[in-house]
Amino acid sequence: MDSAALVGWPAAEKELDFDGFATTVYARAEGAAVSDVQQVMGATANPENPNEVNVSRPSDALAAKQATDDTLSGLLLGLGAVALLVGGVGVANTMVISVLERRAEIGLRRSLGATRGQIRTQFLCESQLLSALGGLGGVALGIAVTAGYAGYQGWPTVVPLWAMVGGVAATLLIGGLAGFYPAVRAARLPPTEALAAA
Repeated sequence: MDSAALVGWPAAEKELDFDGFATTVYARAEGAAVSDVQQVMGATANPENPNEVNVSRPSDALAAKQATDDTLSGLLLGLGAVALLVGGVGVANTMVISVLERRAEIGLRRSLGATRGQIRTQFLCESQLLSALGGLGGVALGIAVTAGYAGYQGWPTVVPLWAMVGGVAATLLIGGLAGFYPAVRAARLPPTEALAAA
């Protein structure tokens, strides 16, 4: 119906040279009666030659399209989850290396009176900052790709606000989880051991 225009009989005869014989008939039926209606539609539309009538169910095409859209959405969500997992592993790896490389700094700060909580907070904040930069970069790249494809297709560019906020929030959550262990490891590092390792 979205690609059709409904025209009255007189206007069709006058403006469109309609000869009085319809070539396409749309019928709406209750969901439970669709099969019964489909069986009698050919004989109803053309009783003399029902075999010449092509009866189709647009609802089947719509159902197939919906199933395809659901499958594609599931695939994209799966790819997004894998990307978040890879990003989390990357943040965790970066923070573990950071802790190992900065043992002297950690030992010096601890010997000058920094508490374990302050060291833990520092490394958690660094992991959150790293994740936020990655999340904002990913959202910007996603918007650019969406705008480019929409422009190529001649569509308006629409990126929901909840998707942008959700993307950044997900990266912050994953970054916090990934940075928790390195932060705790840094906080538990004894000052003497850290300074001796330097």
